[in-house]
Amino acid sequence: MAQFDTMRARTTTATRAAEIDVGLRAHMNKVYGTMSVGMVITAAAAWAIAGLTTTNDPALAVAQLGNGTMLNSMGAAIYLSPLRWVIMFAPLAFILFGWGALMRRASAAGVQLGFFVFATAIGLSLSSIFLVFTSFSIVQTFFVTAIAFAGLSLYGYTTKKDLSGMGTFLIMGVIGLIVAMIVNLFLQSPAMMFAISAIGILIFAGLTAFHTQAIKSEYVAHAANGDQEWLDKAAVDGALSLYISFLNMFQFLLMFMGQQE
Repeated sequence: MAQFDTMRARTTTATRAAEIDVGLRAHMNKVYGTMSVGMVITAAAAWAIAGLTTTNDPALAVAQLGNGTMLNSMGAAIYLSPLRWVIMFAPLAFILFGWGALMRRASAAGVQLGFFVFATAIGLSLSSIFLVFTSFSIVQTFFVTAIAFAGLSLYGYTTKKDLSGMGTFLIMGVIGLIVAMIVNLFLQSPAMMFAISAIGILIFAGLTAFHTQAIKSEYVAHAANGDQEWLDKAAVDGALSLYISFLNMFQFLLMFMGQQE
């Protein structure tokens, strides 16, 4: 009888482990799917807004960038007025002060909508790259980032090494990076920008692996609760973490690989 109970317990454990494994794959697919939709929204918004803010007609141009790109009144308002600071820092303010409240109070559908609104805002803030860098170099850098991201995320998902210890170190690195970038807005030092870009790539590469493992671990820890609403919100939260890591790696790599107009 004891042997039968032991075998039944082992069978139950194996069945439960298989169910968690299937659920985990579905959860990760939702994370990557939501992130991918966010990236498409960002790219479409950035491209569309960049097109709306430029003109080929000198009669309609109200300003001209150093590379010869002519801006219409909308472009001048976005890129050459104090509005550009609002556009630049609004997504950061949303992450720091709005996302936590959204996760606590909104439904899973509301959290997902908030993520897509955030992705659109990021597209607005990123639209200027189409005015500075060639389309080919932007696409090339995107694919290089995608390959690197896939490898790093796969490592974070499969490694047996506990990456939680480096999380605090990397977050502190992000804070230092933000401070350095704000300072360099006033200094405009090419050497400092080069150092920021190099360090930024390393930090967000590490965060990609760290967040992937954290998403996996969080699912395994809470799967038994059966709270699907919470898991759906966690999937969007995980998508946001990976989206931010991807986006920052892309921007810092563009500093190295991008060819200017």
